[in-house]
Amino acid sequence: MKILFASSEAAPLIKTGGLADVAGSLPVALRHIGHDCRLILPGYPDVMNKADGLSTVAELKLPGEKKPAKLLQGTSGPHAVPLYVVDAPHWFDRPGNPYLSPDGDDWEDNAERFACFCRAVVAMALNQAKLDWQPEIIHANDWQTGLVAPLLQDVKQRPATLFTIHNLAYQGLFDQRTFVKLNLPSHLWSYEALEFHHQLSFIKGGIALSDRVNTVSPTYAEEVKTAEFGYGLEGLLQHRGSHFNGILNGIDYHVWDPLNDPSIAAPYCADDMSGKRQNKLALQREFGLPEAEHIQLFGYIGRLVDQKGVDLILQVLPGLMDSGVQVVMLGSGNKELEQALERINRKYHSRVGVKIGYDEGLSHRIEAGCDCFLMPSRFEPCGLNQMYSLRYGTVPVVRNTGGLADTVIDVNPTTLANGTATGFVFDIADGSSLWRALEHAIHFYLRSETDWEILARTGMQQDLSWEASAQHYLELYQMAIDDPGI
Repeated sequence: MKILFASSEAAPLIKTGGLADVAGSLPVALRHIGHDCRLILPGYPDVMNKADGLSTVAELKLPGEKKPAKLLQGTSGPHAVPLYVVDAPHWFDRPGNPYLSPDGDDWEDNAERFACFCRAVVAMALNQAKLDWQPEIIHANDWQTGLVAPLLQDVKQRPATLFTIHNLAYQGLFDQRTFVKLNLPSHLWSYEALEFHHQLSFIKGGIALSDRVNTVSPTYAEEVKTAEFGYGLEGLLQHRGSHFNGILNGIDYHVWDPLNDPSIAAPYCADDMSGKRQNKLALQREFGLPEAEHIQLFGYIGRLVDQKGVDLILQVLPGLMDSGVQVVMLGSGNKELEQALERINRKYHSRVGVKIGYDEGLSHRIEAGCDCFLMPSRFEPCGLNQMYSLRYGTVPVVRNTGGLADTVIDVNPTTLANGTATGFVFDIADGSSLWRALEHAIHFYLRSETDWEILARTGMQQDLSWEASAQHYLELYQMAIDDPGI
């Protein structure tokens, strides 16, 4: 099958979150099982600098664009995934991350930037680049690619379309003037297409007009059909019915493998976890904490935003300090949360280590060195860090939501007896519920080193690789091709 995978970011070239991990891993898995999956990205500076063997293969004259966009071809990452890059310097050659300026604000022209990208994807898909390759299906991801299916709506001979929602909270909402400015077909301004409460919604276009729609875990697929998680789109998602489902993300076992991870201090595996102790001591040393194997070490990696429940962690930190554990945290985001963590770091400098920012190598060392991983998200479409934690024998503490509910099995008498327990799960997004789960984790850790190692080893033995998920995506691709939903 010929698959064009359209994304606004993809590891290892450009990353702000989990979408990049999926875009960097799923095409690899699809290629490993014999399918011709190719990636297309905007030409940000990082992409232009990190991709291998880029050369111009076409110029695309896109509607609404004063200058042609160059289409470059090369490869991405150690698996040499075939890559196309949309080189439109006016839109993409700028500092900051893909969506935000260096001062942290949304780029004011994001609608124009990603409309250009969507039009380039469409041109590529319709072989307007005159290449010796044309996809059977376009796999579009999140709001930045939400215009792809609408722009293909009136094309008779077109590839099938799949639209994946990675996080419904980010929708690509703009005013009606922006719709006019983008010179989109007038009939797309309707409640059946792009209009959403008198605004232009990129993500609604992808949901409403793609042949198939999915999100990144079965539980989140049910949650977004409710008012609590649907952000006003729950009715549309219910309407898509059997054309909408959830497929759990996987993780790349070539990148996340404690036995062969160049970023960590010592290798280990489920059969021999002795190296994990060395990683713990090395991590304590890296954060300037007392090196003590017996002290329980908790970790957090992620964006510092309300969605991730970082404020709940702040609520329970005094209790954690009183209990004698250590905590290390890596992330960036909300400035108030960043400042609060820095104050905590200064106050409890022998118990808490904080690094503001993102460091891929350090994220691996935190997963390898910690005993427990904190992930108290208010909602979590899939989540990857809890899977990395399981893979690295770091027991997750998670809220019972989205992909966290689909991947972590709570420690209780039944699951301990049948050997399925992998972590500590709580239901309500408040500090007291998180604290009860943490107390359970602390007492369990102190009770028996053997029982804790069994719990950690059970997590390491879960199959969370991309292979099974890639097969589910292939089934969805085939359904979109055989039975278009639009």
